Amino acid sequence: MIIRPRQHWLRMLFIWRGSVLPRILPQLAAVTGLASLITIIHGQVFALKVPLTFVPFTLIGVALAVFLGFRNNASYDRYWEGRKLWGSMLSESRTLTRQYLTLVTDIQQQQGFVYSLAALSHVLRHQLRGTDPSQDLQRLLSVEVYQTLKNARFIPNLLILHLAQQLQIQRQQQQLEPILAAQMELPLAKLTEAVSGCERLSSTPLPYTYVVILHRTAYLYCFLLPFGLVDAIGWTTPIMVAFIAYTFFALEALSDELEEPFGTSPNDLALEAMCVMIETTLKEMLGEKDLPEAVRAVDFVLS
Repeated sequence: MIIRPRQHWLRMLFIWRGSVLPRILPQLAAVTGLASLITIIHGQVFALKVPLTFVPFTLIGVALAVFLGFRNNASYDRYWEGRKLWGSMLSESRTLTRQYLTLVTDIQQQQGFVYSLAALSHVLRHQLRGTDPSQDLQRLLSVEVYQTLKNARFIPNLLILHLAQQLQIQRQQQQLEPILAAQMELPLAKLTEAVSGCERLSSTPLPYTYVVILHRTAYLYCFLLPFGLVDAIGWTTPIMVAFIAYTFFALEALSDELEEPFGTSPNDLALEAMCVMIETTLKEMLGEKDLPEAVRAVDFVLS
């Protein structure tokens, strides 16, 4: 995710890192090269003049822009929902930690519970990104709990079950009143909803046919556009085609990035930074001083 202050308007024109230009540069170069060639031959293919004008492209361009806007909005809705789910992870983790620390007096039990809660965000990040959670599990969990979870397919779900079992133990030992334990189940339920919501976003992309239709239409439009402009604007055709193609290709590429908000591209959510923040705030509530180092911006990017 890009973390940077607002740049001067002139610098914004030339920013490279974080833009989608590196991703679309080959396609943009191909379209511009084709437009240059068509300008040179003046829209003739094997002595046959292609009878296109800018009128149909005007109508199609408006419709294409509207549909790309719809897709961009749908992708951003997924991105923002993912951010709200991770915000819920932070909020409910703090709530559950506060409740446990004030209602359970066993310091050793407090640390084990809070560390397990801190591990939840890390293992969810690893599950969403398909990476190995072993290092974070070994660092935050006891050996017994780690051995139980290390080969599981859905570790976040089992970790929430482990937290619920800790509440059950405290209730059975009469260290926690049943009505208070029931109240502490509410943040656990919210954490389950957040985990399930992230899994839903990760496993349910936008309909593939919809994506294919927009992709094909955008590319055919840009490749045919030089034939409709060359008679009207002459040698400036490659410039205008490059500008229009950049707009359409960039919107499509941006929608692809936002559609999957849990990845590692520059415009995805800063999951690692959020996990460290959750772990840090929970350890601070425990009163610990040895806290994780904050994930700092490297070239204005937090991943």
